[in-house]
Amino acid sequence: MRLEQIQAFLAIAETGSFQQAALQCGVTQSTISRQIQGLETDLGMPLFHRHAQAKLTVAGDRLLPRARKIWQEWQTATQELQDLRQGKQPELCVAAIHSICAYYLPPVLQQFCQAYADVQLRVTALGSDRALKVLKDGLVDLAIVMNNRFLVTSGEMVVEVLYDEPIKVLMAADHPLSQFEAVPWDALARYPQVVFKDGYGMQRIVQEQFARRGSPLKAALELNTPDAFRGVVRQGKMVALLPESALVEAYHDPTLTVRSIATDANSLTDLPLTRQVVMVTTSDRLQIPPIQYFYQLVRHHFPQQLTLAQAAPACVSPG
Repeated sequence: MRLEQIQAFLAIAETGSFQQAALQCGVTQSTISRQIQGLETDLGMPLFHRHAQAKLTVAGDRLLPRARKIWQEWQTATQELQDLRQGKQPELCVAAIHSICAYYLPPVLQQFCQAYADVQLRVTALGSDRALKVLKDGLVDLAIVMNNRFLVTSGEMVVEVLYDEPIKVLMAADHPLSQFEAVPWDALARYPQVVFKDGYGMQRIVQEQFARRGSPLKAALELNTPDAFRGVVRQGKMVALLPESALVEAYHDPTLTVRSIATDANSLTDLPLTRQVVMVTTSDRLQIPPIQYFYQLVRHHFPQQLTLAQAAPACVSPG
């Protein structure tokens, strides 16, 4: 059963004439006749009494409501896809890491909402690994996350590198490690760590760094928001390794201190610890106008916003 056969059947049932059905469908009468003959052959029963006026047989009468439903479903599906191609979609879903949601996304969100007032924008703060999983599962349209080459290697993924940022040590202002301008790893390893929960790329980076240096990671507590990290770290001896974008508030808090991590200048393998932030979507989604527009907004805004974030500690007064 083909759609053109359903269309021909419905046209004849409506007009009572093979000739009128051909005019309605924009084909020849012989084409309509072949389509109905093929449909009757497939079904094994005649659908019309072929007299001066074509009338439905018992089989045709039974098929009619089903055929209407099939045709209506097809019309609805084609209209929805046309709307999608033209940018008419009810919502756009974005997953992003917490620091992105707090500092870099707001201007992008505002501009998008002005351009696409009819599209409901849904933004969810998630860990990088979790955000990439829900993107692959089709639950979000775009993710802004820490790069994970193991999760973004499939052919349909489009990955845009946004920026690289340093990872630093967050500690209480009176912490013993605050004496260092750049904290050595052997000193860092002596203190309990506050780490991100499973599913966050930062947890993986911290674990890999301690393992590579042969130092045990004293993971005392798992959290998932910058606010929670600041609240716990300021209470005592625990420290946390966090990316620069998650430390904006900490720079303005007199109860906290941020320090760089020391590297061996004579070593080719001991490089500064950084993370790379990327934007990820799929090639088919990138053809949809609202998603494409959001993608371009992020590409345009993020480098400028990153510069502002890095400059903030020097130009914004505490409190």
